[in-house]
Amino acid sequence: MYKKLKLILLFYLITNILNISFSNEKFFDKGLKFYEDKKYEDARFMFERSIVFNPKDSNSYLYLAKIYNIEENKEKEEKNLEATLLIEPDNEEAILMSMRIALEKSNYSRVKDLSKTFIQVCKNLCDENKGILEKLANLEPKNNES
Repeated sequence: MYKKLKLILLFYLITNILNISFSNEKFFDKGLKFYEDKKYEDARFMFERSIVFNPKDSNSYLYLAKIYNIEENKEKEEKNLEATLLIEPDNEEAILMSMRIALEKSNYSRVKDLSKTFIQVCKNLCDENKGILEKLANLEPKNNES
C-alpha cells in the first residue's frame, strides 16, 4: 500500500513538472500568434502568463515591450526592455529598441554606450545602428549649442 502511494505521488509530481515546462512554451507560442494577428491585449496576457511560469523568458519580455511600444506606453516598454537585457544582454533587438528610446529622450551617452554593445553583438540588424548614429550626429551639435 505504501509503495503504491509513493508511485502515485511520484507519477503525479513528474506529470505536473512536465505540464509546467510545456505550458510555458504554449503560452509564448499562443502570445506570438496573437501578436502576429494584432490582438495585442490577448498577446500581452499570454506573454505575462509565460513569464509567470518562466521568469527568465527574455522573449516574452521583448514582445511585451513591443506591445507597449505600439500602445505608446514608454514606461512599461522601457521596463520590459530592461528586463530583456538583464536576462539576455546580447539581444540586439532589445538593444536597438533601447537605443531609440534613449535617442528620443536625448540621452546621448546612453545611445553611445548601447551602440558600442550593439556593434559587438549584432548579427541581423547591423545596418540599423548606422541610422541611429546618424540621427545622433545630427542632434548632438544642436544640444551642444544650447
